[in-house]
Amino acid sequence: MITAARFGILVPILTLCLAASGGCKKAPVRLEKLDSDLQKFSYAIGMDMGGYLKDQVGEIDLVAFQQGLEDARTGGSLLLSDEESQTIKMTEGQRRADEMAQQNEEKSKVFLETNAKKSGVTTTASGLQFEVITPAEGPKPTTESTVTVHYTGTLTDGTEFDSSVKRGQPATFPLGGVIPGWTEGLQLMGVGGKYRFVIPPDLGYGPRGAGNVIPPNSVLVFEVELISFE
Repeated sequence: MITAARFGILVPILTLCLAASGGCKKAPVRLEKLDSDLQKFSYAIGMDMGGYLKDQVGEIDLVAFQQGLEDARTGGSLLLSDEESQTIKMTEGQRRADEMAQQNEEKSKVFLETNAKKSGVTTTASGLQFEVITPAEGPKPTTESTVTVHYTGTLTDGTEFDSSVKRGQPATFPLGGVIPGWTEGLQLMGVGGKYRFVIPPDLGYGPRGAGNVIPPNSVLVFEVELISFE
């Protein structure tokens, strides 16, 4: 996933690389082992840069990338001014972010339509989908309540982005201060109940997503156990 701001993360990585190793030079041959601390450090920086480019930036022209890197390192004639550089990073970053948001919106619609047809799934008027894993009777929280829950959150592909269960510490928060899907869903539950919520993007983090963790227009899947409320 990419946003306009994330291009800027490359700057400190490249600065560190150039300052520490005297320039990130392309190896003439592929190394089969790392013989010195300098090589290990340089390889580690390369791993960071490569991972960032793969996961956060996406497609680049390697020839142009290497030339820009070398021109900046040597102080040679640059093909873009600083203003042009900032403008293209912002505009292309935004274009890619918008493109991803559109693609994810379409994928989310298909997922929600398919999930809604599964046995045991209920869809509310807002579009929230839920399954009862462990039923529980009794009073239910309201938007004014403070709740304590255990939960695990994943994307539709199974990628886990948060889990109080793994941390071994329940989460406590005002029910009126979280995403709409949680605010609505937890009001359906009694203490001791466990539900599986499938939250549409407009009841989650919408087209903006949440940092590097949740892409724009993502469906969120939560298994939530209500421990207590007051």
